[in-house]
Amino acid sequence: MNKAELISAMAADSGLSKSDCKKALDAFVSNVCETLEAGEKVSLTGFGTFMVAQRKERPGVNLSTKEKIVIPAKNVVKFKPGTDLADAVQ
Repeated sequence: MNKAELISAMAADSGLSKSDCKKALDAFVSNVCETLEAGEKVSLTGFGTFMVAQRKERPGVNLSTKEKIVIPAKNVVKFKPGTDLADAVQ
């Protein structure tokens, strides 16, 4: 399912217009991004939790030259599904 299909499904389920659903989805994504950028987590009970985790610096290998390199540390977004979501896909 892509963004347009999700908006159509949201509109069909909620009775709202597609433009209202697009605004709501864009606002949701924007707020989740802003919260994660601030280093906080977003918990949606039953659905899951979005969080930022620090990935440590680690050794690696350049596959084309076989040269050893150091992969720098960085922040990554992680998602932990809630129990309702996990049960729904089993």
